[in-house]
Amino acid sequence: MARKYVLGKMGYYTRVKPGEVARYVLLPGDPARAERIAKRFEKSKPIAFNRQFCTYTGKVGGVPISVTSTGIGCPSAAIAVEELAACGADTFIRVGTAGGVGPGVKVGEVVIANAAVREEGTSEQYVPLSYPAVADLEVTNALIQAAKRLKVRYRVGPTISKDAFYSEEPGRVPMGRVAAERWKIWKRARVLATEMECSTIYTLCGINGWRGGAVLAIIGPIGKIVDPRAGVDEAIDTAIEAVKILAKG
Repeated sequence: MARKYVLGKMGYYTRVKPGEVARYVLLPGDPARAERIAKRFEKSKPIAFNRQFCTYTGKVGGVPISVTSTGIGCPSAAIAVEELAACGADTFIRVGTAGGVGPGVKVGEVVIANAAVREEGTSEQYVPLSYPAVADLEVTNALIQAAKRLKVRYRVGPTISKDAFYSEEPGRVPMGRVAAERWKIWKRARVLATEMECSTIYTLCGINGWRGGAVLAIIGPIGKIVDPRAGVDEAIDTAIEAVKILAKG
């Protein structure tokens, strides 16, 4: 059970213990967003704060729920999911920000990511790239139902998870021109958004029998942040409402 447990029965990086986190865990990247989410919980309680991993547990509509920040990128997201699952969590919903890729994707909308392109290196350490990174159907349907209930502007489709944030300047970065050409491919393939964690979360959930999903606030197009707050509250509200829906079964 405790794959990376040390310090007694405590996650080495997250510093959480079995019984301290709920079955349902929301996964923002930013510790400040974890705190922001926790303020929406009933009887929110801080559990641990180590490095980029900030965890709170509380309830929403009487349903136990936790939130843990994962930092930036797939390596730390994988650590969070592994240690949280060892403590009893089995349903993970990423609540993040993303850049719009597909035509017509607007700032302030949310993207419910039903799959993720694995343009990162972490998940390949677990299983070959031919394995699909797909969201859990029940989680995705709950997010859609929640967005409709809350009248949130949303789209459903794939995202692309990548490792490098500053790698798309053709005149400065050696691979910048290649990256620019690849964005044309992903647009043509109807990828909706770009972010840095979903594919590893989905892959880990898939190979372990856990459930994963994501709701992403679009804060700008590729390579440009227009409004870092756009759609964030809507994404948070959608994720929390989805947990209530999932708990009712």
